Amino acid sequence: MYIWHQIVTDMATTLEKTPARKTDNNANQTHYYTTLALAVAIGLAGTFVRFIHDSFLVSAISNILLALGWFIVFRVVFRIMK
Repeated sequence: MYIWHQIVTDMATTLEKTPARKTDNNANQTHYYTTLALAVAIGLAGTFVRFIHDSFLVSAISNILLALGWFIVFRVVFRIMK
């Protein structure tokens, strides 16, 4: 019984040194998140401009801002996934 207890405690307290892994995690870079925040702000500006006035010019500007925001968001997300 003592030998079994000794083996179990040795196994529980002995840790093997594992080599450190180098990860090339591209998703944690700060510029991705600042670009995403900027793109969301552009999209929100396009949404708010839509409610300013009901005219062709203001609607076109709001649609362009919204489309630009979506384009930037999709571009950044697909670069992160790449």
